[in-house]
Amino acid sequence: MSLPTPRPGILNIPIYQVGESKISGFSKVIKLASNEAALGPSPKAEQALANAIGHLEKYPDGAAVELRKTIAKTHGVEFENVICGAGSDEILALLCRAYAGEGDEIIHTRHAFLMFGIYANSVGATPIMTPETELTADIDKILEAVTPRTRLVFLANPNNPTGTCLPSSEITRLRQELREDIVLVLDGAYAEFVEADNYESGLDLARSTQNTVATRTFSKIYGLASLRLGWAYGPKHIIDALERLRSPFNVSVPAQVAGLAALEDQEHIAKAKAHNSKWRDIAIQRLRGLGLKVGETHANFILPEFPAEKGKSAADADAYLKSKGIIVRRVDGYGLPNYLRITIGNDEEMERVLEELTVFLEQSGA
Repeated sequence: MSLPTPRPGILNIPIYQVGESKISGFSKVIKLASNEAALGPSPKAEQALANAIGHLEKYPDGAAVELRKTIAKTHGVEFENVICGAGSDEILALLCRAYAGEGDEIIHTRHAFLMFGIYANSVGATPIMTPETELTADIDKILEAVTPRTRLVFLANPNNPTGTCLPSSEITRLRQELREDIVLVLDGAYAEFVEADNYESGLDLARSTQNTVATRTFSKIYGLASLRLGWAYGPKHIIDALERLRSPFNVSVPAQVAGLAALEDQEHIAKAKAHNSKWRDIAIQRLRGLGLKVGETHANFILPEFPAEKGKSAADADAYLKSKGIIVRRVDGYGLPNYLRITIGNDEEMERVLEELTVFLEQSGA
């Protein structure tokens, strides 16, 4: 008997490994593995979600008009050039479907979001990883990797899992030196956390060029990860191509109403950003004081480097934290076996994880 066979290469695509959420023997854990919002969503978003329960037999607004209008108003962009998706992940996948295929190449940096390569493979394109310099995207290396087969360049800024960030001048230089027929995709999932004066999320470049798309998400600072909601802004001809590929009702009613309310509660967002900045700085300084190398990060996580030595390694630190009911993220799959990515949590969670890491480091002599 001959069974159905997937397209060549499909079964070679690695399955994305999500952050752990349970530890055997613990009924309650501290989960700092998935870059989720430390303060949760806006109370207004929670109330809007509660009010939306009912009439489950009805389809949502397929065009998400009110949500897109509110996004446009909040960010000062054109409503017609905004598309919403089931997370920004869906939009990244649509971009690959629209602009790449068999024999094409899609560039991303070495330690970038793993889904970039997965989405490239899903359409038969070849993902090309470029070297980074001190865990930071290197524009010259990206440009050197361009070939006649290059169709898209994915660049997360800030990047996950490194937390590093490029100034707007470097992003502009990249766009200027790329061929006009290459789509530059600027993933701004962590844009709201950035405080650097020389940063620009990509919206300005997406407005001023005909080949740049900026993507954003409600999963991080807005705290709506479970609802799967994201959006993108770009030139009308690209947005039009994506609209032809997306599912007709890809954004649910709960996601739309909660997203609307979250956008209108910028006071909560400011509070979340201040909380993140406070604990990000505290965590970096405290761990540096204990002898770890911790680079600057512009997102809602830190990435300490541990010694590659038995008893002191990232794997040992991870095992110790799990024994205390704390889950952080191993990033071996990103090519960073000596690091742990630790999401910024609430006050109690941050005090606890730093306390336990202090004990581990003192006991191990790291």
